[in-house]
Amino acid sequence: MTVEHDIEKTPAEIDGLLCAYLLDGEGGGKALDWTGVRAWKPSDGLLWVHLDRMAKPARDWLLKESGIAKVVDESLLADETRPRILTEKDALVVFLRGVNLNPGANPEDMVDVRCHIEANRIVTLRDARLMAIKDLREAIDRGAGPKTSGEFLVRMADRLIDRMSSVITEIDEVLDDLEHSVQQMASAELRNRLRRTRQISIMLRRYLAPQRDAVLRLQVERPTWLSDLDSAMLREVADRTTRYVEDLEAARERAAAVQEEFNYQISERMNRTMYALTVVAAILLPPSLVAGLFGINVGGMPGIDNNAAFWIVVAAVAVLAVVEYICLRKLRWI
Repeated sequence: MTVEHDIEKTPAEIDGLLCAYLLDGEGGGKALDWTGVRAWKPSDGLLWVHLDRMAKPARDWLLKESGIAKVVDESLLADETRPRILTEKDALVVFLRGVNLNPGANPEDMVDVRCHIEANRIVTLRDARLMAIKDLREAIDRGAGPKTSGEFLVRMADRLIDRMSSVITEIDEVLDDLEHSVQQMASAELRNRLRRTRQISIMLRRYLAPQRDAVLRLQVERPTWLSDLDSAMLREVADRTTRYVEDLEAARERAAAVQEEFNYQISERMNRTMYALTVVAAILLPPSLVAGLFGINVGGMPGIDNNAAFWIVVAAVAVLAVVEYICLRKLRWI
């Protein structure tokens, strides 16, 4: 997947620290800069650090100052990821994806978010802007944000999957329109819309299915700081993801059925055209033979000296065509 980066970057994107909060456990938090992040101690409370993966200062902090295991750092900074959840002591390494709702982007070019979540610290990284993270920041700013690491994970996963709803609804609406339109006329425009819809469905399902499995895995490999309520909420997120996966599977099957109907319409149209041409050719073949025979310039042709010979031949050809049409009708070939 190719990630489109913003042409103009903010100062935060240049130094890699997109945001950092010291959460107060009541839904709010205090914004921090790099100095505050470096001065933080576990006893200060829950810290959330959100980084731009491509920025060198952010990569340097993660590799040299974060204290996270090197193998985990390398996976967090990897170029390609798939949705999954790994356990590392009492921490979670989480890779999730959300639809790309940035201006000019395609929804199926899903944006990934990489997280290292501990009881008292959360580190997230991204390539492109993600609306779910924006929602969390706004909630913290108004004092309605997550209070614990578990709640942060639940709310982030919930916001990621919630954004899928509009895209999947749009896919269903497009398929409804295509199913109706293909009955009227199969065209190149419909074929392009159908191909585009199938592409979106396949790409979304490619990442949603493993994301569902990753969230479900938390029911088995559950860290101590993940409460029963958080676990139940994550199970609900997994159930919603399962429904969306099933919807995408149904959309793919509907798209395949529409494609079959489209191919049938094209084939039927071609068959009718070929049938009409074949009938016309069959009817005109004997008259063409007669006309060609009388068109040769050799001696002995009958009617050369008869002024009415041309019209006699025309009448004979017409009668021959009518007789052939009647014969084809009786044979039920037309």
